[in-house]
Amino acid sequence: MNVKLLAYTPGPERTAATAAKLCYSNSDIGSLYEGLTPEKTESFIDMLVSIGHESVMEHVSFTFGIEGISRACSHQLVRHRIASYSQKSQRYVNENAFEFITPPEIEAVPEAKAEFDRMMSELNGSYEKIAGILTESHKQRFLSQGLDEKSAASKARKLANEDARFILPNACETKIIVTMNVRSLFNFFRHRCCNRAQWEIRAVANEMLRICLEKAPHIFRHAGPSCVVSGKCPEGKMSCGKMKEVIDRFEKFKKQGESL
Repeated sequence: MNVKLLAYTPGPERTAATAAKLCYSNSDIGSLYEGLTPEKTESFIDMLVSIGHESVMEHVSFTFGIEGISRACSHQLVRHRIASYSQKSQRYVNENAFEFITPPEIEAVPEAKAEFDRMMSELNGSYEKIAGILTESHKQRFLSQGLDEKSAASKARKLANEDARFILPNACETKIIVTMNVRSLFNFFRHRCCNRAQWEIRAVANEMLRICLEKAPHIFRHAGPSCVVSGKCPEGKMSCGKMKEVIDRFEKFKKQGESL
C-alpha cells in the first residue's frame, strides 16, 4: 500500500479560521486573513471544533494518490460520498497478469496462502482466455464491417476487457486518486480509523491521517475514530471493547509520532 499526498489547500488552518471569522465580522477578508497569527489560528481552530462549527472546514481539501490496495478496499472507500474519485478502469486497462492483494491472515497460514495463490493464478488464466476468445470474435465482426486489421484488433480487445473483467476478484490491485474536504475527512477517520473497520481501509485511513497531521496539525489533532473524538464508542454491543487502549494509542501517535 502506498498513500501519497498530491495536493492540498495552501495555509489550510488559516483558511478555515478566516472563513469562520468572516461569519462574525464586518471586516474585509484580507484584513481577517492577515490578522490571524499562528497562535490565534490555533486557538480559533480549537474553538470551532469544540462547538461543532465544521462547515468552514469544507474550504480546505486534500488530494491523495493511493496505490497497492484491493478492489475490496476501494469499494469501501467510494462509499464516502462527499469526495471526488478517479480510479484505474478495468474496462479500459488490460488486467492480464493482474497484481493482487493478499490478506495478512491468509499470508500467515501456508495452506491458505497456497490455495489463494492457486486461485489467483487460475483466475488470471481464465481472464486472459475469455478476453482472447471475445477479442477474436469482436475482431472478426469489425473486419466484416470494413475496419482495418490494427483498428479492429485494438477496438476488439477494449470491448473484450469490458466483459472479461467480470471474472476478476476483489483481491485485484487498484489505484485511485481521492479528494476530500476536511469535514469529510473527519467523518472518514471516525469510521475507518476504528478498530472495527476492515484492516486494509483502516491502514489507508491511518496513513491519510498521519499525512494530514503533518500539514494541518491543529485541525487534525481533533480527528480519529469516534472514541477518540467523542470519548465514547457508538458501536454498542459490537464495540471492540478496547476504547481506552485505542485512545491511548492515538494520543501517542499524535504527540510522539508512534506507529498505529
